[in-house]
Amino acid sequence: MAKEKTKMIDYRVYEQIERYLNGNMEAAEHAAFEALLHTDLRLAEKVREHKQMMQLMQKMGQREVLKQKLNVFHKDMEIEMAATETTPVWKVFWNRHVQTITVAASVSLLSVFGTLWSVQQLKAPVKQQAAHYVELRREVERLKKNQTAIINGINDASKPAPRPAAFSGTGFAISSEGYLVTSSHVVEGADSIMIENKAGLKFKVDEVYRDQIHDLSILKIIDTSFTGFDRLPFTFKTTESDLGESVFTLGYPREDIVFGEGSLSSSSGFEGDTTSYQISIPLNPGNSGGPLLDEKGNLIGVISGKQAGQEGAAFAVKSAYLLQMISELPSTATDGPIPLPKKNNLSGNTRPQQLKKLKDYVFVVKVYN
Repeated sequence: MAKEKTKMIDYRVYEQIERYLNGNMEAAEHAAFEALLHTDLRLAEKVREHKQMMQLMQKMGQREVLKQKLNVFHKDMEIEMAATETTPVWKVFWNRHVQTITVAASVSLLSVFGTLWSVQQLKAPVKQQAAHYVELRREVERLKKNQTAIINGINDASKPAPRPAAFSGTGFAISSEGYLVTSSHVVEGADSIMIENKAGLKFKVDEVYRDQIHDLSILKIIDTSFTGFDRLPFTFKTTESDLGESVFTLGYPREDIVFGEGSLSSSSGFEGDTTSYQISIPLNPGNSGGPLLDEKGNLIGVISGKQAGQEGAAFAVKSAYLLQMISELPSTATDGPIPLPKKNNLSGNTRPQQLKKLKDYVFVVKVYN
């Protein structure tokens, strides 16, 4: 019953989106819907995606009409070839259909060039993003690790040399039951994943769910030695944060944990991405997947990347989309609903005190492949 109700709601939403895009709304309803788009980021994203889909379908329809016209011309040509013996076939057909063929050729050329232009326009943001947006996964210094492993092997030949990690990033606990979150690009292509915190706790984890659209992954500790975390000290912020708010993060751009702080400089991310914040915190590879918190210790985002060539322009996926992903997790991904922390023990503390309480729940994520 719940699924049918959800489908009915989705149907009504898309019906409303189509009426909005086709201009079939009354003035009052149109104004109310546009006001809703400014507050409901998920609805705004759906409208944008639906508009793109409608444009592509319209172009496909134009191509299909052109194809049908050309098929008609082809049949006419076959009839003319069968009926004409004295006058050259090409001349008869040309005289009768020269105007139509010219129009069809023009439409065809316009359609081809229009399609090429559209493809280039779609590719342009991707190329620009590849050139200017940097994902903050850290490649581990393989040579250094291998040399250390060789030295350890010489000192103690009875122990096998440890396998060096290929990549690393940051992750943090979101539940006392052993669930964590990190950026999906951090664990992409992993054969196995380990986490380790400042206190030296090490656990093997599995990726149980991935949301590539928002660059988020849920991990779960599968180590038999894990008995659970203590109560997490932070809570999730469910509303938008304001420009200029002080924010901070903990992460692992190197083997030791690193603190960074700054301010929220934009309510949208790279190239106007409304699912992310822009923050003025200098970040480095290895920070991806780290928590972004406000001054009161509320989680407001997950660090994801930075803009190349512009120091202090970093980005974090908004906590609203992490909460949305957690609420929509399929039953096969987890053992049940993930119980999120409900009490904030960081509010009212000094920054050093906040960091002492938080650091045990922030981990370096080591990826092996």
